[in-house]
Amino acid sequence: MSGDDLGRLAYLVLLLMVVGGYFLAQGRRNLGRTAQQAAIWAFIFIGVIVAYGLWGDLRRTVVPEAMRLSEGGLEVDASADGHFYLTAEVNGAKVLFVVDTGASQIVLTRRDAERAGLNPDALGYFGRAQTANGVVQTAPVRLESFTLGPFTDRDLAAVVNAGDLDTSLLGMSYLGRFELTLSGERLVLRR
Repeated sequence: MSGDDLGRLAYLVLLLMVVGGYFLAQGRRNLGRTAQQAAIWAFIFIGVIVAYGLWGDLRRTVVPEAMRLSEGGLEVDASADGHFYLTAEVNGAKVLFVVDTGASQIVLTRRDAERAGLNPDALGYFGRAQTANGVVQTAPVRLESFTLGPFTDRDLAAVVNAGDLDTSLLGMSYLGRFELTLSGERLVLRR
């Protein structure tokens, strides 16, 4: 926990003590009702904290990235976490990818591989990849079709990650098919 996080936590605890103290002082005669109201406010408070903490994940799920067509290419803005997310159709299934120039290949999560019609349990995980979380096993696969905006490619090489990966990765084996331009918080892909 950083110093800023500790400061915020101390502020929230102090605020909770002040508000709770007010309710206790005002409701000494009817402590049961005061306890009930305090519990309701505590649940509201916890709900707001949880919603705030999960907003980035919820936003990516509920509000998809704003991918726009531009002169012969695609434009996408950086998300709140600074990454670029693109939704592609893999074998007809929509899959959310994070653009990862550090990944050499298209990397599918087990869940996304299954959605794309592959059976992750029947694959041979004999490949290895070095990630920020260490070495993971991978299984090579061929994707029948891969559609990103107006661009469709067939018979693409990819791998399925055997480890815990939250989002599939769009690596350089695919990104190399485009001219990439990064300006500020916008990524442009052109062919």
